[in-house]
Amino acid sequence: MKSATKEELVKRIARLAKQNQELEEYVKKLEKENEKLMKDLEKYKQLSGKISSEGVKEEVERKEQSLKFNMVTVLFADIHGFSKLVEEIDSGVLMDELDEIIFEFDNIVKKYKIEKIKTIGDTYMCAGGIPVKNITNPIDVVMAAMSMRNHLFEIENSKRGADRRIWDLKVGIHTGPVTATVTGKKKVSYDIKGDTVNTASRIQAVSEKGTLLISVMTYELVKEFFDCVYFGKLPVKYKGDLQIFEVKGLKPEFSMNGDGRTPNEAFRIKFGLIQFTDIQEIILDKLEKELPSYLFYHNVKHTVDVVTEVELIGWAEGCTDEEILLLKTAALFHDAGHTIAYDNHEYHGTVLAREMLPAYNYTPEQIDRICELIMSTKLPPRPKNLLEEIMCDSDLDYLGRSDFIPVSNTLYEELKAQNKVGSLNDWNKLQVKFISGHQYFTKTARSLREVNKQQQIERIQSLITE
Repeated sequence: MKSATKEELVKRIARLAKQNQELEEYVKKLEKENEKLMKDLEKYKQLSGKISSEGVKEEVERKEQSLKFNMVTVLFADIHGFSKLVEEIDSGVLMDELDEIIFEFDNIVKKYKIEKIKTIGDTYMCAGGIPVKNITNPIDVVMAAMSMRNHLFEIENSKRGADRRIWDLKVGIHTGPVTATVTGKKKVSYDIKGDTVNTASRIQAVSEKGTLLISVMTYELVKEFFDCVYFGKLPVKYKGDLQIFEVKGLKPEFSMNGDGRTPNEAFRIKFGLIQFTDIQEIILDKLEKELPSYLFYHNVKHTVDVVTEVELIGWAEGCTDEEILLLKTAALFHDAGHTIAYDNHEYHGTVLAREMLPAYNYTPEQIDRICELIMSTKLPPRPKNLLEEIMCDSDLDYLGRSDFIPVSNTLYEELKAQNKVGSLNDWNKLQVKFISGHQYFTKTARSLREVNKQQQIERIQSLITE
């Protein structure tokens, strides 16, 4: 019995030892799992902090967004100087000078509404046409590059003289499509990629000290403003040779005293005529979205018609480039006030013009004249000068056109929708009275429209029933 008990005890001890070993292994497993859980808990704590309102906001701000731009002008500028280091010049001083140069370059790109992309050592990268698309970005970027070059030249002359220059600039510019990655919300930044970026970088690489090189694509968009000379060809993989041009400066007729550096009034007006396309796109888009649905006559088509007509009559009447710019701008805004109110829309149009045009470098005097032109379209027309006569004739050009009756009917439907007119027969009577008392003011409008206008009177009279 004792032997059996002893044997049973040994078995029990062995079983307990085995169980103990299994428990030890299980404890080790639990410890590992606990360690993993602690790490997971730490991650969850961090994640919990991010899920707070501030954390979510930060995550949104870091989220990247990709955009495509069809026409962007990219600039690479190599601020060349460190290869000229000499013993008597402290490297710290030169680093301070480089910081000052980059700071001034930042001011220049802001002036020309260009987006700084980044600096890589002593290479400065920026782009025009981002984030706001515009047609003038090739001109803006070339002007900025000239300002950068002029700034370096001036500070070097003032500090060391022409014979002891340290800093030089090598610039490459190219225009084309890019893909932009947008990051941030409070402080938005852009990173751009694509063949356009690579080509601009390669053009900068072959540029010489003090040289501003542009691709043939950029050249075609700026050649009427700048004095450019052929520089050579740049081999481009899969695309053949790319023609490169060197920008010497502004053409004499567009610079102060022909110095090639400072834009004059002629430059500003010519630039304004090109920039008008950007303003027109904004205003027409505003009209498309915000005009009331009952405006069957005072719609986008009417505005486009008047813009076209003021240019046609303006050139025929011998207007200057500046006068054409003022006329087209006034025509663009003359009915924009309809987005605010039907009555006194001319005045509301002047308010919009005064709010928007300063950002496009219109002078206060030009804006005043534009507002006077807008107000001159208020019925009955009483123009005080040639430009106002052109505005009035263009606004009522439809009276002498072959499509007068269908256009007139859209005006009737517009007024009827607002309970401002009675029957179509009453409207036709009003039209005969109005046209019979109307006269075109400019020689051009009289020769183009007066004969047709008389025919319209006869056509309307035939539609009137007593």
